[in-house]
Amino acid sequence: MLKNNWLNVLIVFILLGISSKTNAQFGFSHEIGVIAGPVAFQSDYGVRHDLETNAGNTGTGVGIIHYLNFSYKAECNCYTPETYFNDHFKLRSELSYNKTNFEHFGEWVNKNSLEARQLREMKGESAVTNIGMQLEYFPFSIRDFTATIGSLGPFVSLGAQFSNYNTKAYSTMGPLGTPLTTYPKYLTPTDDRQYGFSTETGTVWSIVSSVGTRYKLAPLSDLMIDLRFQYYFSDWVDGLKPNPDLYKENKANDWLVWLNVGYIYYLQ
Repeated sequence: MLKNNWLNVLIVFILLGISSKTNAQFGFSHEIGVIAGPVAFQSDYGVRHDLETNAGNTGTGVGIIHYLNFSYKAECNCYTPETYFNDHFKLRSELSYNKTNFEHFGEWVNKNSLEARQLREMKGESAVTNIGMQLEYFPFSIRDFTATIGSLGPFVSLGAQFSNYNTKAYSTMGPLGTPLTTYPKYLTPTDDRQYGFSTETGTVWSIVSSVGTRYKLAPLSDLMIDLRFQYYFSDWVDGLKPNPDLYKENKANDWLVWLNVGYIYYLQ
């Protein structure tokens, strides 16, 4: 896990180096920032679309972000030639980390039976490191926003990320994998795993989309808030996947919603 995290950091510095060379050739400018906020992980723990599940399986995320600003040249302290793309788009690269602890919630755990107790005592956790890019679209002028203290700059974005996840499933009743400790549907083999649960490290691609706004705090700094939707192309990020051929209610891949706030500084 540590080796993979260092690899991700190296990739970020490579990307920043490429963008710096691009800046020298084409006149871009750079912005850097930090983000943090709560993460609601939509997993196979609990009951889907259940408020108690969504509120209980919530973690925290943090990240470092970098922007290519196409509307401004840092080396000459001047604007680039005015085009629609330059005045309405920014390219965002990101290295982020989030961690969530899981439990089963909902109607199936609130019973006096062995199966209900097995669900109550089953726990999990997932730590995910993400690296990727998004193209952000600002419907209003980026130049006007930059020049006006106290203004708002709403945006939407779409991109992709590559993630390294480290997930764990366990029970306070004892080792999982026996009828005494494990809810029956998780004893069924799934994909290439022996059971419908797994403690593992893996990698996965995801699609990321956000909606949010910036607030112009000062000439060289912004506050930001955005709501992110991230869909993973795997159902193992949370460490739980009941066999979808037998249990149709668990056919969706893992995904999350992340509400984050951030601070962005313009480099000159």
